[in-house]
Amino acid sequence: MSGRLRVAVLLGGRSSEHEISLASARSVIDALDPERYDTVTVEIGRDGRWELGTGNGSVAETLPVPTSKVPATLGEVDVVFPVLHGPFGEDGTVQGLLELAGVPYVGAGVLGSALAMDKDVFKAVMRDRGVPVTRNITLRQGEGPENPFGYPAFVKPARLGSSVGISKVHDDDELATAVALAFEHDEKVLVEEFVDGVEVECGVLGNEQPEASLPGEIESHGFEGADWYDYSAKYAEGGMDLVVPPRLEQDVIERVQELAVQAFVAGEVEGMARVDFFVRPGGEVLVNELNTIPGFTATSVYAKLFEASGVPYPELVDRLVQLALERHERRSRLKY
Repeated sequence: MSGRLRVAVLLGGRSSEHEISLASARSVIDALDPERYDTVTVEIGRDGRWELGTGNGSVAETLPVPTSKVPATLGEVDVVFPVLHGPFGEDGTVQGLLELAGVPYVGAGVLGSALAMDKDVFKAVMRDRGVPVTRNITLRQGEGPENPFGYPAFVKPARLGSSVGISKVHDDDELATAVALAFEHDEKVLVEEFVDGVEVECGVLGNEQPEASLPGEIESHGFEGADWYDYSAKYAEGGMDLVVPPRLEQDVIERVQELAVQAFVAGEVEGMARVDFFVRPGGEVLVNELNTIPGFTATSVYAKLFEASGVPYPELVDRLVQLALERHERRSRLKY
């Protein structure tokens, strides 16, 4: 496509990761070369209202029945760049809206987004496709606390991100409290085995031929008393160190990259993802989860991993825009 591209950056959102989205979006906007891109922002408030970043303060009605300028704006751009984390943005809901609008957009489609957001179903699909994952059981509303894995163990909402609502538990009393907390955030709760190993993350970029970045090892320094990679470790200054490449044997590093791509393909994901792993002392690699819209500032893990792999942040943003356009063109040839 020749000429300047019109890009709408979707930011904010209704989830608890609203502020993280704003930071990620600012980085994306700064990286979009004004010589090549015309950029408009569409900010979604915590209350679900949509506001165009035109400087006039126009506010759209709350979806699902927007009656103002937002749908027209989305229909007039060349590509939409959703920078939304968590529910109502990373879970297939916004992706469905963009499919209905017929506009190219960056990142995973409806199925891949929804699948990766639901850790229960994601793990079931990974197991079926032969991708090794951490063990878990799933609790639903009305079911009592249960833990077949011993302690410590992790309890988490099935469909949330950024460690919100997650607890590391050490006995039955803590388990009951943690399950109650997780149920405040979701109607499904996962109880997962504790894996004593190295936390490693790997980026994936591409559509039909995805490529893995160099992996990175997470060294967590959480500030809220947690001895794991909690919210403060992820987002507070100095909360973690990223070691690229990880301090692992080369064959283990290659196994991480191989499984990152396998999980990406098995999950029907396109565009981008960050895949999170545990590596046991013996070298066994287990997928923990996949994030279809990972933290996306220039200093976020995903960007750092590709920077270390020879893809600087502005180029990464460019490639994601081109991948969105390529997918839209490919799918436009399908007969419905």
